[in-house]
Order: sequence, then C-alpha cells, then structure tokens
Amino acid sequence: MHFPAPVTITARLFSSLPQQFRTPRHTSWSAANRNGQAIDSFLEGPCFDAAGRLLVTDIPNGRIFIIGGPTSWQVLAEYDGWPNGLALAPGGALTIADYRHGLLTLDPATGAIAPLLETLLSEGFRGLNDCTYARDGAVLFTDQGQTGLQDPTGRVLRLHPDGRIDTLIRNGPSPNGVALNRAETHAYVAMTRSCEIWRFPLRPDAQIGKANLFFRIPAGISGPDGMAVDGHDRLFIANPGHGLVWGVDAHGVAKFVIDCTAFGRTPTNCCFAPDGTTLLITESQSGSVLAAEVPAP
Repeated sequence: MHFPAPVTITARLFSSLPQQFRTPRHTSWSAANRNGQAIDSFLEGPCFDAAGRLLVTDIPNGRIFIIGGPTSWQVLAEYDGWPNGLALAPGGALTIADYRHGLLTLDPATGAIAPLLETLLSEGFRGLNDCTYARDGAVLFTDQGQTGLQDPTGRVLRLHPDGRIDTLIRNGPSPNGVALNRAETHAYVAMTRSCEIWRFPLRPDAQIGKANLFFRIPAGISGPDGMAVDGHDRLFIANPGHGLVWGVDAHGVAKFVIDCTAFGRTPTNCCFAPDGTTLLITESQSGSVLAAEVPAP
C-alpha cells in the first residue's frame, strides 16, 4: 500500500557548541562507537527541565549542558560517566540513562548526581541508552549495550516508584529511543540495528503481547535513535546516517521528514519546546542543536 509522500521541512540552526568546549580527543567511547576518531563531543538527550531550560548531554565527555540561547552554553554537571538519555522526573529532578552507571538522578539546581538504579539483581546493565517517564512516576528505559542483529538481547525495562522492576522486552536488536503515546497505553522503542520502531501495549502486570512493527526506517549505516511525541500523538524519530527526522502519525504513516543534512548526517535525538510546535534536534556530527517548526495536522 502506498501513502502520499511526506512533507519535507528544512531544519535551521538553533545553537552550536561554543569553541571553548571543543577539544577533540580519543576516548574509549569513541574507540567503540566512532571508529576511534578524536571527537570534541557527541550531543544527545535534549530535555527541558521544570524551569523551562533546555539541557543536552555530551556522552564521551560526561557533560550536561544548559543552553540558555543561541550562543549561551553552561556546564551544569561533569562527571566520570557516559550520559545519554535525559528525562524530567516527577518532582523536578532529572534522570540520566548512563551507559556506564545505569540510571542516575541529576539535581537541576546544583548539578549534583546520585545513583538511582545501578544494577539489576546485582548484575550490571549492558549499557543504558534512553529513558522516559509515565504520569504514574514509572520510568521506562532501554538497555542497549552493543546488541544488534548479531545479538538481539537488548532490553526495555520499567522501574516503578515503589522500586519494582519489570523487564518488558528482552530480545531487542539494539533498543535505543523510547517514548509513550499520549494515552500511555503503548510504548514505542527504536530498534537501531534492525531499522525499526516497535510498538507494544503497556499493562500493569508487565505481561507483554502483540508487540508489532510500527514503522520502518530506510536501511543504511545507522537506524532510528531518539524520539518524541507531540500533542497530536505524532511520533518524531531521529534518523542518524540519513540526516533526517521522521514525523509519523498514530497509524504509522509518515507525514513529515525533517532534513538536517545542511549541518550533518547524525541527528541523534529530539524533544519539543514548551510551545509544543518547535522540535529541537541534537545533531552530533556538527555539535549543534537544530530547530524545526512542525505544522498542526
């Protein structure tokens, strides 16, 4: 079945990492994930805190930035970790999905970092990637590590406010971005190495059935990454490799494609600004944050 071609939107530059924060270097993270390149940053996890400030993570350098405007960047936290996904928790704290240390909490006022969930039954994680909160205070997060088509054992987990932990998916080929639909009846997970978005129902008893392929990204050198849902229940999917962000309606039909290639081919994640229409995108090849205005349905 064929659908109308999606509308193309061209992303614009919102802000770029200032030169004083750009010192290219080799790290063990870049050795494993960027073919050993010396890189100055790898931006991820865009998120607004309760005060309306935009934050992003810098994985290989263990930095959390506050972006105050097009030219204003401030280091909120810097630590010995690899922070990836970032989510606003109930009560105003932030939660970090850290590849090295598991789930961490971040105080947006002081930058203080503390452990939230470092292990699962005393075993370390494969390497966390992203997280998102439900209205009941449960946090869903992906345990990606180096899983892929050669090793489809990535997990999607849920941590409840009372400490209970559910393993929702355990056969993921590189589970990456995670998002909820507006009603919070279903979860979306980006399976990077199979170039798919999986959709499955969420149940209080953690019994998962009828997980299905919701959307397929064109194959290439990298698949889908971080995601965001807007007020119209449309899912926006960062697609590094192709330099695009896909906008998909609640039925899995592509309505928009946001072109980021003027700046780079590595849009890693996205979030909506408080206005609900401006999508902010971390573009990690250029070390910048892009913006695109998304029309209403």
